[in-house]
Amino acid sequence: MQTQSQVFIDKTPTKEMIQFHIPSTYSQYVVLMDENTAEHCYPLVKDLLPSHQIIQVQSGEINKNLQTCAQIWKSLTDLGLDRKALVINLGGGVLGDMGGFCAATYKRGIDFIQMPTTLLSMVDASVGGKLGVDFETYKNHIGVFELPYKVLIFSDFIQTLVYEELRSGFAEVMKHCLIADAQAWHNLCADIKNWQNLDWSTIIKHSVEIKQKITQADPHEKGLRKILNFGHTIGHAIESYYLEKPGKRLLHGEAIGIGMICEAWLSVELGFISLEECESIKNVILSVYGKVELDKNAIDEMILIAYQDKKNEKSVLLFSLLKQIGEANFNIPVSEALIIKSFGYYID
Repeated sequence: MQTQSQVFIDKTPTKEMIQFHIPSTYSQYVVLMDENTAEHCYPLVKDLLPSHQIIQVQSGEINKNLQTCAQIWKSLTDLGLDRKALVINLGGGVLGDMGGFCAATYKRGIDFIQMPTTLLSMVDASVGGKLGVDFETYKNHIGVFELPYKVLIFSDFIQTLVYEELRSGFAEVMKHCLIADAQAWHNLCADIKNWQNLDWSTIIKHSVEIKQKITQADPHEKGLRKILNFGHTIGHAIESYYLEKPGKRLLHGEAIGIGMICEAWLSVELGFISLEECESIKNVILSVYGKVELDKNAIDEMILIAYQDKKNEKSVLLFSLLKQIGEANFNIPVSEALIIKSFGYYID
């Protein structure tokens, strides 16, 4: 059984690279994008790709839903795509998750390529074959595991990002170091003031290698792969809660930064890491993201959202926590009382 897609990482796309990685044997080619990638990224690859059609959707997590999927499926149908067609998802994590899901379910599945354009999608969302959309207030509630034909990562796309999007993706970089590479975490900490000027090609390669190693060992998240969710049980609950609050929406990385602080504190309370280590993690994350004012009165509602987390079993909240810096564990049960205190640790 195939457990990995081929991931190709380079700086700048060229026609020779594209021709090598995208076979000419497909019946049709469609490029899926949003208005941001249409403006900033598509011009960099437009003339390098095989002859293709375009489908454009609205950007943003708020549009990552079944309604947008229906629009995509209708466009694929109207274009007459058969099962030997190829979809190229040119965009960030939202578009890659949703475009891959649509391709994987259209006529029971056609091939697709992920061409991520944000740091977040390069280091995380495009690798590992998790696809899906949000449902009501729940993140990635409807989806499948399906590997892309290939993942083509070009770090030059990072130059098109606004500061907030770059910072959002950096949360997943920090997470990979915390769960799997202590030395890399210490290196980041030592140069955290300079994080915007890191060698992104090297950073991307490091994160992709970590994620590939974990997902290859556990492609369908039955065990080890759950460690990739460190910071995400609380982080996704916060992100989901604010998704429908006008003017208060948090980007994924901003919410995951809060989640990692709270879950690092839980790692202390359950006897895994020291308070000193937790304080260091908190200070580093806050130095990048600053402090977000969370609504204390919404904590109970956020915990209710966390009960829909896919790691949970039999209505028990299960967390992936830090066993030590550079190593994580999973399926750790945590009480509501402790979760509330972890919010307090961040807020206070």
